[in-house]
Amino acid sequence: MQLFCDLHIHSCFSIASSRNMLPDILIASCTRKGIGILGSGDALHDGWRKLWQERLRGDTEVLVVPTTEVEDRNRVHHLIILDSFDRCRDLQTLLAPHATNLHRTGRPHVRLSGEEIARSVHAVEGLIGPAHAFTPWTSLYASFDSPEACYGVEPIDFLELGLSADSSYGAAIPELAGIPFLSNSDAHSPDPIRLGREFTGISVSEETPGGVIDAIREGAIFLNAGFFPEEGKYNRTACSRCFRQFSHAEAEAARWKCPDDGGRITRGVADRAAALSTGHPTRRPPYLHIIPLGEIIRHVLDTSSPSTKSCLMVYDRFIQTFGDEIRVLTRIPVPDLARVDEGVARAIDAFRSARVHLVPGGGGRYGSFSFF
Repeated sequence: MQLFCDLHIHSCFSIASSRNMLPDILIASCTRKGIGILGSGDALHDGWRKLWQERLRGDTEVLVVPTTEVEDRNRVHHLIILDSFDRCRDLQTLLAPHATNLHRTGRPHVRLSGEEIARSVHAVEGLIGPAHAFTPWTSLYASFDSPEACYGVEPIDFLELGLSADSSYGAAIPELAGIPFLSNSDAHSPDPIRLGREFTGISVSEETPGGVIDAIREGAIFLNAGFFPEEGKYNRTACSRCFRQFSHAEAEAARWKCPDDGGRITRGVADRAAALSTGHPTRRPPYLHIIPLGEIIRHVLDTSSPSTKSCLMVYDRFIQTFGDEIRVLTRIPVPDLARVDEGVARAIDAFRSARVHLVPGGGGRYGSFSFF
């Protein structure tokens, strides 16, 4: 069975997360988005596990897989996928002596190396990989030049691309050959602008957390989907204060200090990935570049936010008519979409045809887009 999954989110117990990151709201948002498999997020937190276990006693149309993100002693973030909440408790026991905030926050800091954390995850038969691997902060390639330098002899089971990269950014990095790439939202809000803004299509033999883990181990991924990389906050090398963009050579000549305002120049994902890409590109599943439906509607209506009443009314009409957002963005014929809203239909046709003008982001500011 082919399903779309978003395996990296956070809970109401994480810093800077919405209070609405609650099981019922998340499941409802997944249904509207078209996500069939959702990572629980923050599964090492006792209170969050309890909320999920209470919600999952009945039937649900969305498969929930226990997941969590942790930060190691080198400030590298790791995504962890487990097959049950009992396994989460086992991992919690292993990590508790090294994490003083394990019971207070959804994304704990663990005073261990990546290798030591990976060893504990593998001991409870879970999967681990670098979260948002290419971003210039709290990531694998922000701190190390290879997975081995971070994880030692422990293998990684997947790599999460992050919002500023697509599959092409890792395809020619020799150490990543054969490692599945995941696309996830890292959502801190259940709003469809955030949840499922990046997702992975996987083929599962059974709809269970164990079936999802088996599919990732086997590389049974048929699609990655997400932002155009240029839309990400760190795609290009840029000043983190004024956001002026630089080539890598210009940044080095300026000693990574902006000549305009003295701000720190942050190396972009595109430059970092290019420097690491020393091999021949390996074949990867198709990568579908998408723009969230709410953002398309906001652009067409020329409003300040996708959350305005006018945008939400149009969004709801599309979902009520066609079922879910992913179907609207990828499958419904444009003439059918036009019966709901002609302007939005034209914009969806433009992005499906790659008639999109992108202004790359960098330095911590998102990129922007417009339609030809």
